[in-house]
Amino acid sequence: MERYLFMNRIKNLNKGVQYMLIASLAFAIMGAFAKLASQNMSSLEVVFFRNIAGVILVGIAVLKKPMQHTGGKPFLLFFRGFMGFVALLAFFYNIAHIPLGDAMTYSKTSPIFTAIFAWLFLNEKLSYKAWIAVFIGFIGILFITQPSGIGFSKYDLLGIFSGVGAALAYTSVRELKAYYDTRAIVLSFMITGTLGPVILFVVSPYLNFPELDFMLAKFVLPHGIVWFYLFAMGIFATIAQLLMTKAYGETKAGIVGAVSYTNILFSILVGLFLGDALPSLVTSFGIVLIVVAGIMVARDK
Repeated sequence: MERYLFMNRIKNLNKGVQYMLIASLAFAIMGAFAKLASQNMSSLEVVFFRNIAGVILVGIAVLKKPMQHTGGKPFLLFFRGFMGFVALLAFFYNIAHIPLGDAMTYSKTSPIFTAIFAWLFLNEKLSYKAWIAVFIGFIGILFITQPSGIGFSKYDLLGIFSGVGAALAYTSVRELKAYYDTRAIVLSFMITGTLGPVILFVVSPYLNFPELDFMLAKFVLPHGIVWFYLFAMGIFATIAQLLMTKAYGETKAGIVGAVSYTNILFSILVGLFLGDALPSLVTSFGIVLIVVAGIMVARDK
């Protein structure tokens, strides 16, 4: 009996790891198609199409099975949607302008910041190992950004914010889960990520702030192969989300969270096919530190 239970656990572990590995690869391919689409349109528009596809898919699911929840936290629900949206703006802007592996690495700092925000706002305990992981993660960020005498570059700041913004969104989800249907939480992000770009498209012609080009842009109707890039981006993003969800259902969250960092390796490899250069030795060391920190946080949880 004990042997059967042990073999069953190994089998489930393998399934979860396999699902997460494929999900990580799918996320990397999604990023590649987003990068290709960004050659013909603004990253703001890429975010718009990324989210409108999600609204349609989740909307169909809600129509088939109406949501059931108590509610009562509308401002926190909006905060989750808004922070997820602006973090995604920063993430897709960096995908368009820096190597895919670097952009993915910045986004994978979110578990480190989530641990800090959960400690600050949700009174969750942070063990000494988690604090060490946070310290290692910040050292890794410094190795990647390599700030000069003038400080961080625009891409560094947006990269760090993509991790911070996502962490704030994830932290709010922990509180919202007690009040809202999961689909409502997802929709708060998708709807904000769809309406937000529309508003920004309208006001952009009247604003002249070149430094805010990651959120101000003109709408350009996609044409030709760009439609394929956008369609493929949506397909691979959906596949990745589904497989990631299945992975967490099959295996412990700490293990799945650790395996998810293969997304960085896949992104570097996929980026090479798009013409990205290999990370420098210093950047590679920073990436390794962030991966180590993220795995430590995942295992601690």
